[in-house]
Amino acid sequence: MAVEIKILAKQDSGILESVADGVFDDPLVPASVVEFLDDSRHHLVVAIDAANDEGEIVGFASAVDYLHLDKTTKELWINEVGVAPTHQRQGIGKSLLRCLLAHATDIGASEAWVLTDGENTAAMALYASMNLKGPPEDAVMFSFPLSSHGSSPGS
Repeated sequence: MAVEIKILAKQDSGILESVADGVFDDPLVPASVVEFLDDSRHHLVVAIDAANDEGEIVGFASAVDYLHLDKTTKELWINEVGVAPTHQRQGIGKSLLRCLLAHATDIGASEAWVLTDGENTAAMALYASMNLKGPPEDAVMFSFPLSSHGSSPGS
């Protein structure tokens, strides 16, 4: 199976018209695709199955530049990695991450990081297979659900 790994640019939104089931959590929103690709701080790497005449997207990794107010370094926050169930366990996730990490170096990032749920066995296996530094044992993440109904967290 021939899979091409490609970093998408602003003009590449049309590539996302053919996406395999299970790659993204939900159907893509065209306006959001354009806005994401139009922002130079957003990065999207895709895996394209060349065996399909349409060039179907079978995987992706997305990331965002992360800047600090008190540091001169740039980091890359890896937001999501997804591979179609039909293409899992073929090294596509690892290829996507390798491409994204090389891109992070190219844009001057000093570090890249990703968060995942410890119970997400697929993600844990992927990151472990790449010999990534794991989180400190006391790492804790809080999520603040935000409501459009006017109430704020902690009120």
